Parts: sequence; C-alpha cells; structure tokens
Amino acid sequence: MTTLPAAGPAASTLAGPRNVPPFGSFNATLLGIEIRRRFRNRRTLFFTVAFPVVMFLAFGLQYRDTSIDAGRTVAQGAPSVAAFIMISMAVYGAMMASTSAGGAVAIERQLGWSRQLRLTPLHPAANISVKILGGLSIGLVAVLATFATGLVIGVRLPIHVWIVAGTAAWLGSLVFTAMGLMVGYLVPSENVMQFMGPALAFLAFFGGLFQPLDQMAKPLQDIGVWTPTYGLGEIARAPLSGEAFNWLAVGNVILWLAVFGVGAALAFRRDTKRV
Repeated sequence: MTTLPAAGPAASTLAGPRNVPPFGSFNATLLGIEIRRRFRNRRTLFFTVAFPVVMFLAFGLQYRDTSIDAGRTVAQGAPSVAAFIMISMAVYGAMMASTSAGGAVAIERQLGWSRQLRLTPLHPAANISVKILGGLSIGLVAVLATFATGLVIGVRLPIHVWIVAGTAAWLGSLVFTAMGLMVGYLVPSENVMQFMGPALAFLAFFGGLFQPLDQMAKPLQDIGVWTPTYGLGEIARAPLSGEAFNWLAVGNVILWLAVFGVGAALAFRRDTKRV
C-alpha cells in the first residue's frame, strides 16, 4: 500500500496564511505608474488641461479690464470678469480630470484587468485610491495651467484668493471623481466618455460655470442650484466676490458627494461580486 509523505515544514509553510502587504499594496511605485499612464494619454491631457485654457482665453481675455464690482474699477483693485471666468474654467478642468478615473476603471473592466487584480494582494480600496489620486494629479495641472494663463494675460488677485480658489477648485472636484467612478462601474467602457463629456458640459452650463446663474432665466436658476457644479463653482469663486459664505453651496457639495460616493460604492460592490 502506498503511503503519502508526512507534511513537512515546506508544506505547512505553503498552507499558512498569506502575508498581506501594508496599506493593501498601496505604494509610491504603483501611484507613479498610474500618474505616468495618465499623462501619456494625450487626449485626456488636451480636454482636461488645454481645453479649459482655450475656453478661458476665448471668453475671458476680452474682460480682463472689466470689473465685477460696480463701485470700483480693475485699476482700483476690484476683481475682473476675466478672474471670474478663470476660476470657473479651472473648476471645469478639474472636473473633467477627476471623472477620467471612471474611464480608467471602465477600460480595466473591459480588458479583464479587474479580474487579474483580484488575484493579487492589491486591495480594491487601494486600487481605487490610486485612480483617485491619478485624476487629482491631472486636475491640479489643469488648475495651475488655467491660473498661469490668467496671470500672463494680466489677472491680478491677492495671493490668498489664488490659493483658496485654486485649492477649492482642485479638492472640490472629488465630487466628480465619485461621479466618474460610479459611471465607470455602471457603463461599458466604450460609452463612458461619450456619456461623461456631454453630461459635464450640461452640468457646467446649468451650474453657472459658463454663464453666471443670476443672468439666466428664473426657471434655469431654480434648476441650477441643484446641480453639483453649482456648489463647487460658488465655493471656488467665493474669495473673489468677498460676499458672505454660501452655506447652500456647501450643502450642495456635501449632498452630491454623498450621493455619488454611495452610488460608486454600491456599483463597485456589484461589480466585484461578478469578478
């Protein structure tokens, strides 16, 4: 009768628990690869960096000497209409960069890369974190490029306005990161950007990024305050106007971040069950 050899140290080692890397395998190398991959995508760079700059020059250059303050001129230190448009276009660029995380997720799902990653120690939360930070890296470039263009054409603002408005436009775009991830887990990859492009343009228009909301018809204003772009635009431009803080805008951002965040989590859970 044939007897099986007793399990030795090697066998017990193989049967032991796997050592999970710290932070779910999130590390600087993985993040660097993701960022380099994003910046190699010329189409993404154009629409998230160059496009907002072109839009700003097309609509803002002619208003660099026009004040948004009826009581003061630009020469007297009042912010210009060009500054208003500059911040709005920076928000738009950060929005587009953030939603690109959803496109990256959708492509990985189509190629089967998500299934491959499930076989590795990489935790899904770490993978999503890398996608978010990759989108934020391009969003930061979009904001800096738009602001640098404004500085070149003569937009002059106090230093704290540059910093606060830029930071709000950049970090506030996390709302659209959550939106992009939700769509990326729900929509086939070939349809993600076809859906996101028009959707972002629609939200930007009705949210007051392409035209001040108070210059629209009353029904459009009533719709606009409920769009996710309204809150982000108002917060980013608040240091420029110097008006009282708009808590409605803060509530708008928190509401949509919660909606898209929960939607992305549910879509992610459904997708991983199928992997």
